Amino acid sequence: MNIGIIGSGNIGAELARKLSAAGHMVKLANSRGPDTLKDIVDGTSISAVAKEDVATDADVVILSIPFARNAEAAALLANAPANAIFVDTSNYYPQRDGRIAEVEIGKPETVWASEQVSRPLIKAWNAILSQTLIEAGTAPGTQGRIAIPFAGDDLAAKHVVAELVSATGFDTVDAGDLAGSWRFQPGSPAYCTELTIQELEAALSNANRDRSPSNRDAIMKAISDGTVAMTRAAMAANNRVMSN
Repeated sequence: MNIGIIGSGNIGAELARKLSAAGHMVKLANSRGPDTLKDIVDGTSISAVAKEDVATDADVVILSIPFARNAEAAALLANAPANAIFVDTSNYYPQRDGRIAEVEIGKPETVWASEQVSRPLIKAWNAILSQTLIEAGTAPGTQGRIAIPFAGDDLAAKHVVAELVSATGFDTVDAGDLAGSWRFQPGSPAYCTELTIQELEAALSNANRDRSPSNRDAIMKAISDGTVAMTRAAMAANNRVMSN
């Protein structure tokens, strides 16, 4: 499968590595140009390309960019094949992204992002810490395998994305349509909490739409003021406590 990834941060770069290792043809692009991707692509089969070329022949395009920059990605997707699948890994953090009125009053983040890029999006890989993605993937059937949620409106596209998530080392739970994807936005019990399938299903059911934004902000404050150590274990444990 041809996969284009826009964004070379911790999530985008690691998805490129894992999906390439799984046998997919991966193109990676960022805003700074292919020459800046040398450290990521050296020794791999990943192709570093200009951002304008990343989606041209892609079966799947993964957007792994800061949430507020989704609007900028619309032009990069214009030449993608009509039947391509588009995946959003981003999350809204007003401290970083600025306050976006529609999201502030309750529009699900990836619904907003889909409107910005003018493409139907599948939400996936957003609810996982980068260190969890790097360190904690296991083979299908492994006891205690971590699961992550995904959502979207196209069942066939979701099936493809679920297979790709498994290839990166994680089980999946289908959280329904894109309108319901608020259930695993930041501050929810399903967000970056390292749960099994059964635990994740319960967390999605327990999500509180009104409480999640304040949970998100409290969690970020605890990290920024040093209350929570910047380690995978500490952050996942704190998320479990503060998102309920």
